[in-house]
Formats: sequence, structure tokens, C-alpha cells
Amino acid sequence: MDFSKMKSYLTILIFSVLFLAIGNRIAVRDSAAIPYDDEFSMIFVNAQVTEIIEHTVEDVGQGFSRTVIFFYARITRGVHRGEVVRAEQSFSDHILMQELEVGLNDRVLLFYDDFTGFYYMAGHTRLHYVIVLGAVFFLLMLLFARGKGFNSVLSLIFICAAIFLVFVPAILSGGNIYLVTIIICLYAILSTLLMVIGANKKALASILGCTGGVLLAGLLMFAMDRITKLTGFIDEETMWLTLLDNPIDIRAIIFAGVLIGALGAIMDVAMSISSSLWELRKAGGVSDFKSIFASGMNIGKDIMGTMLNTLILAYIGSSLSLILLIVAHSTSFQLLFSMELIIVELLRALVGSFGMLLAIPLTAAICAWLFIDTDADEYALHFDDDTGTDFYDD
Repeated sequence: MDFSKMKSYLTILIFSVLFLAIGNRIAVRDSAAIPYDDEFSMIFVNAQVTEIIEHTVEDVGQGFSRTVIFFYARITRGVHRGEVVRAEQSFSDHILMQELEVGLNDRVLLFYDDFTGFYYMAGHTRLHYVIVLGAVFFLLMLLFARGKGFNSVLSLIFICAAIFLVFVPAILSGGNIYLVTIIICLYAILSTLLMVIGANKKALASILGCTGGVLLAGLLMFAMDRITKLTGFIDEETMWLTLLDNPIDIRAIIFAGVLIGALGAIMDVAMSISSSLWELRKAGGVSDFKSIFASGMNIGKDIMGTMLNTLILAYIGSSLSLILLIVAHSTSFQLLFSMELIIVELLRALVGSFGMLLAIPLTAAICAWLFIDTDADEYALHFDDDTGTDFYDD
């Protein structure tokens, strides 16, 4: 990577870091402190089970029983690391949502209750398994995609950081959810495409096409929210959001969820079209506006077929248990498709599909305008690249 490329890359990194730092500072500016009650405080610790002591079964009446498992566990983190403590897990046969029974060598999360003076099991710890899987994925990305794989993972980290450091605090502080959502989407588009592709015409076409698709999806979702008269109460979590000290506009939360959920697919479509058209142009397959645009539309048709399935199947898969439950207990399809929960899931898929649909001709037209009469050595916006290669192929 030469100096000009390194300069552009560092500019993108600095922009991403500054956005997170300044955005977080603005987002938490008006946030209220969460009250803390020392009288009933609980201290959570990570531990590993070393010995199962005993099982006890108690009759709680009306045909139900309560099982208590006593065990020893060694604390694995914190100031009490290495200390072996006695803890207990309890569950009842009339409660459905419970942890699996603790076993020897299980990694668990314990909490110490100051009020009772005992350790209790809060649940099994699972994050370390996810971290291992993520590390394997990161290594495979480096192996197969090298520099671009690294930048893809890095851009994903920046997007997740933006959601947790800027988006969530801004909403909890009472910020305008619609405006914050658009800002986060634009940041995700810029940081991802510039970091993965580089500061070049291909990235510019992708950014403009993706931005157009996202804005259309946002306008369409805003309009459908009003037309369908959504209330925002689609699950138990949305109800609890209205009970916070700063009540949250749950209709706006649906808007944000739809846009963020569709962003990845729209970005993928725009980048695939611009990348394919650039390779065609570089290979000499197309040269004029009409040819480039027609090729982009043909590529877009093929992409749209698979991406539409990806988007809709992703939503169906994420809510499969809910769909089964509703269908099993519903005797009327009219009632089923009048439920706000189902309507919102349909809107997620359709609005995202509209965004992808607009991104195809928009990206194709922008590429045709940018790539026309463009030689390989004119590929970069800010530097010469005689090889015509991508930003991070060195």
C-alpha cells in the first residue's frame, strides 16, 4: 500500500473513531443516571462447577415441586478469582423458561445476594463459546480475503460500536429516533464501503446507490406506518419500553428496526453491481452509458432474485417459533394477517425489498455515468492506480 492509499485509509479510520467518540458524547449528554440501590445489591461472578453436592426436591403444593441443586464452584475472574464458593440452583416444574440443570465443570454465572448472604446461579455463561467461534471466523476471513477480510470485520466492529455507543444511548436520552437512525445508516454505508473498497469511483457509486435505496425504504416505512395505523406494540419488550423514565416512541423503533435490518442487503446489492460493472468496464466488455447501464440492470435482476429470498427467509427464520405458535392457535387467517406483529414482519421484508429494488437501477445509472470512458489508471478518486486493482489488494 503506497502513501496515498495509506493516507486515505487512515482518514477513514480517523473519521470512524471521531464519529464514535463525538457521537457518544452527544448521545449521553442528556441521559439520566440510573438509580442504584445498595440495600439489595447483587455481585455477579464467573465460576466453574467443581462438585455437585446434592439434589433436593420440595413439594410446593397443587401437584408442583421445586428442585434445588447445591454445588461448589471456583470463581474464575475478579478479585475473588480461585476462591471456591457454595452455590445453589433452583427450578420448579411449573415454570417453562428455566436454565438447564447444572453439571460438573459447567461454566456458570453466579450472583451474591447481600440480603441473604448466599451465592445463586444466574445462568450458564455462553459468551466465551461465541468469542471462540468469532475468532475462528476472523481467521478464516484473513485466510481467504486477506486485507479485505480484515477490513470487513473491522467495519462490522465499527457499525456495532456505533449502535451501542451512539444509537442506543441517543434513543434512551430521548433523541429523535428517525434522525438518529438515518445518521447511523449513513455512517454504516460510508465506513463500510470506504473501508472495504477504498476511496474510488466504485465505492462512490455503491455509496450513492445504497443511500438512495435506504432513503426510499425509510420514506416508504414512514408512510406505511401512518397508513396501516401501527401502534408499535408488537411484543412484551415494546411494552416495557414505554415504562422507562424517558418513554420511547415505539413506532419509531419499528422504523429503525426495518431500516437497520434492510441496510446490509441494500449495501450488498449496490456493491455487487458497482464491482461487477467495474470489472466489465476494465475488461473492455462495455464502454458506453447504455451498455454499462443495461449490464447493470441484468446483473441486478439476478442479484435481486437471490437477495429477496435471503431477506425474506431471514425474517421468517428469526420469528419461526412465533409463527408456529400463532398459526397453531389461530382459526382464522383473516385474524392472523390483521395482527400487528405479522404485519410488521411483512413490512420488514417488503420495505427492504423496495430499497434493494431502487438501489439496482440507481447504482447502475451512477456506474454508467462514472465509468464511461474510464480507463484502468483513472480508477481512483484521489490517487493513481496503474494496476486497476482494488484499494486493499496489495
